Amino acid sequence: MAETMQKEWEGFVGGAWTSNVNVRDFIQKNYTPYEGDESFLAGPTATTTELWNEVLNLFQKERENGGVLDMDTKIVSTVNSHEAGYLDKDKETIVGFQTDKPLKRSLQPFGGIRMAEEACKAYGYEVDPEISYIFKHYRKTHNEGVFDVYTPEMRSARHNAIITGLPDAYGRGRIIGDYRRVALYGVDKLIEDKEHQKAITCGTMTEEVIRLREELAEQVKALKALKAMAQRYGFDISKPATNAQEAIQWLYFGYLGAVKDQNGAAMSLGRTSTFIDIYIERDMKKGILTEEQAQEFIDHFIMKLRCVKFARTPEYNQIFAGDPVWVTESLGGVGVDGRHMVTKMSFRYLHTLTNLGPAPEPNLTVLWSTRLPENWKKFCAKMSIQTSSIQYENDDLMRVIHGDDYGIACCVSSMVIGKEMQFFGARANLAKCLLYALNGGVDEVTKKQVGPKYRPVVGDVLDYDDVMSKYIDMMEWQADVYVNTLNIIHYMHDKYCYERAQMALHDRDVKRYFATGLAGLSVVADSLSAIKYAKVEPIRDEDGIIVDFKTTGDFPKYGNDDDRVDDIAHEVVSRFMTAVRRNHTYRNGIPTTSILTITSNVTYGKATGNTPDGRKKGQPFAPGANPMHGRDTHGAVASLSSVSKMPFKDAQDGISNTFTIIPGALGKEDQIFSSDLDLDLNLDLDQQ
Repeated sequence: MAETMQKEWEGFVGGAWTSNVNVRDFIQKNYTPYEGDESFLAGPTATTTELWNEVLNLFQKERENGGVLDMDTKIVSTVNSHEAGYLDKDKETIVGFQTDKPLKRSLQPFGGIRMAEEACKAYGYEVDPEISYIFKHYRKTHNEGVFDVYTPEMRSARHNAIITGLPDAYGRGRIIGDYRRVALYGVDKLIEDKEHQKAITCGTMTEEVIRLREELAEQVKALKALKAMAQRYGFDISKPATNAQEAIQWLYFGYLGAVKDQNGAAMSLGRTSTFIDIYIERDMKKGILTEEQAQEFIDHFIMKLRCVKFARTPEYNQIFAGDPVWVTESLGGVGVDGRHMVTKMSFRYLHTLTNLGPAPEPNLTVLWSTRLPENWKKFCAKMSIQTSSIQYENDDLMRVIHGDDYGIACCVSSMVIGKEMQFFGARANLAKCLLYALNGGVDEVTKKQVGPKYRPVVGDVLDYDDVMSKYIDMMEWQADVYVNTLNIIHYMHDKYCYERAQMALHDRDVKRYFATGLAGLSVVADSLSAIKYAKVEPIRDEDGIIVDFKTTGDFPKYGNDDDRVDDIAHEVVSRFMTAVRRNHTYRNGIPTTSILTITSNVTYGKATGNTPDGRKKGQPFAPGANPMHGRDTHGAVASLSSVSKMPFKDAQDGISNTFTIIPGALGKEDQIFSSDLDLDLNLDLDQQ
């Protein structure tokens, strides 16, 4: 790259970013921390209100139509597959849809033609027969490749839901393209950079080198397609953005290319607000932009993100309680130099929840630190109370590992933007694994021999040491099957459904995390606690399979800040992660795990029998690292304390705690205590 400042960069402070692709350096050299309050914010413009009413009308029609407004059944979605689509071309300041119409869902068969067909059929559509024929006879899919290689053991574990939610028929997600690069450098510079990367990837043609050269070639094709897609909308993104509106539009085009190319399980946006703020500030200093216009750009941008939809099966929607996209945007946080990274744009992003109303997408996530400015903390607390639409992540914890240019993919998975990615891995059902340990690998629901034929527990009362020993053995088996299954999935996804548009906005040498996950932690902790501190008698059916339990006496329950049971939960997580780490991981991915279920805790619970803690067959698990519902009886602080004891080093992919509290529970005074600060919100909490 040229070391001189380009005309599009006039007004910016130079640095390493001018000669190398380095968005973080650009941000650190140019952003303006904001200490003030929200008083500068502007309401929605008349145009914003008109457009949003049109979107709301389309959403209503979508619901009335059974959940899908329209589907493309004839054009296979790629970055540049569709003509330009508009809501109202004359009113939109930020443009672009996945297809040629708003809310028209795209056809994405590369993950699996069967899933694409079923997603269409469920809503009264049919994939064009010619496309079905091509993908069944000429073009192999990711799903077909996976099932060609699965072992009988893997199929059985999957079918019996001891490992489930696997991304073997859809995009694996948890990859955040650095969409900011499109705005800062323009596509031509990015193509030039990728071609250079390919040129220096040479020498002995090992399998790794060959694969990387092919991937870089695919990335170049994706960037060229991205440029062509933007041209359909009348924009030339070959060069850097010249102003704030272009910066947002260029960035969005990068993201739009990603969601046209993949139906990933989590298509996160990244960490864009501080970046965009730099362009906004420059334009305001020039006197060519007002606060009302700046907010309108962001409102229209967020509006577009709320319209991202994928064609998915009812089974997928059941696991995730709808069809979420997880367009996660990470806000705030603190830089490694000690400066907070809150800008006016941080406020503007959250303000869209007022101008447009609350919504699950994008998933606005505040990177929380005790060192954030007080006014920002007040505003976040206020918006949380008013909208219940904000997620919080521990920046002080993650900054140590990832620095200050990381983002959250999906819900809790942290990674450095453009430099790290993750192989998504769904979850292992640890509660069912415990029942397998009791029954010698026999599934308590299907009565099939799924796990290894270990000796089941014997006797009329469960012994903690005996159960724990057997459970550890069964977890090791579960982890082995789980990781090897994921190895197959990720090999085939790279082969048949490679995320070229997203990876084009990454460095060449990407650090890969190999994600696993666990479900049913609180069920396991309470069950083992019952076995250890109470009397648990197994109840066997006519085949000798333990199908229920009689528990006599009380026992410590997870979620009450009681080390007796919290230590059990801690040990289970560490044991599981130790078992995961024993295995080879695809492309040398760094093993991680998450204590996260989203809403799939309901689905996992349906597939799991009675457990020693008193939970009945089919009942949902608690979500993520939460205590089981109603068992945290010692208040919010005790509940949070139990969750906080989970070892982040063994759950580096994230620990989720879904927490709801009514404002009145915080006190009758207009005070909210957050972290170590006493925040006066000047709110009538009884009226919120």
